[in-house]
Amino acid sequence: MTLRLTDEESEALSKRAALEARSMQDVARQAVREYVENHSRAELLDQILDRELPRYAEALDRLAQ
Repeated sequence: MTLRLTDEESEALSKRAALEARSMQDVARQAVREYVENHSRAELLDQILDRELPRYAEALDRLAQ
């Protein structure tokens, strides 16, 4: 896999890596892991809410009044 970054993105990644005394690759790989994990959680939560909210719609409407 090849990751093409703009000059600005590359510079920002380089600075972040230097601040953390890590390689640019390590910082980028962590960012990808965190992105996938966070989005996977959000999708799972959306699926659960889509399935369960209709069951409680009436109660939620009453609470909102």
